[in-house]
Amino acid sequence: MAVGIFDSGLGGLTVLDAVTRRLPDVPFVYFGDNANAPYGVRDADDVYSLTTAAVERMWDAGCDLIILACNTASAAALRRMQESWIPSDKRVLGVFVPLIESLTERSWGDNSPPREVEVKHVALFATPATVASRAFQRELAFRAIGVDVEAQACGGVVDAIEDGDLILAEALVRSHVDALKRKMPDPQAAILGCTHYPLMHDAFQAALGEDVKVYSQANLVAESLADYLQRHPAMVGEGSESMFLTTGDAGRVSDRATQFLRRKITFQSA
Repeated sequence: MAVGIFDSGLGGLTVLDAVTRRLPDVPFVYFGDNANAPYGVRDADDVYSLTTAAVERMWDAGCDLIILACNTASAAALRRMQESWIPSDKRVLGVFVPLIESLTERSWGDNSPPREVEVKHVALFATPATVASRAFQRELAFRAIGVDVEAQACGGVVDAIEDGDLILAEALVRSHVDALKRKMPDPQAAILGCTHYPLMHDAFQAALGEDVKVYSQANLVAESLADYLQRHPAMVGEGSESMFLTTGDAGRVSDRATQFLRRKITFQSA
């Protein structure tokens, strides 16, 4: 009974924390490709190769269902994986779906034509690769019309978080929000389109102002996963123990993860 959570580094721990609180009886295998992080500056083929290698490792650990808690992987690799690579008895899901469901207030299975939604001006903060893919805008356009999305590539934020330099991360957040506001002075909502960014939620909220609704993905993904497993109980895999895997330095990654989650986390080499 193991479900896989994949991220290029430590950002997916925000998702892991939410899903373990929502599903305390389900063991999870977390895979951080810390040796190759960040993904947000890599091209699509590179992201695809790294993501498929990580997913295969989690299949070996007994995960039949894997969540790509990395927005860059979801944007640059997931559709290609689903079309031609994933076996019929496995599932790999991304993190855009629950977010767009919440923003548009319609379920993913609702195939009615796109319609107007309450939020008209949306700021998207994401990695350069996610912004370049336009995956969020593409998926949103299937379900909503009349929504202006202004994307801001947030270079350097993931690196600062991975290095544990939260002072630099906060300064970069303020700089990126200022740049976004020069293009969209009055956003109604903001999407934190990288699972590292909820670690900086308060900094984004402060820079944007309290009147802007900030969407973080972790809790939305947790609720979506709980619903999915209720509808597809057979997709809970054969693994029986929680596990933390990394391609990076296991000791260093363990220390950073413990710092972020404020509980002891021990990674092992993937």
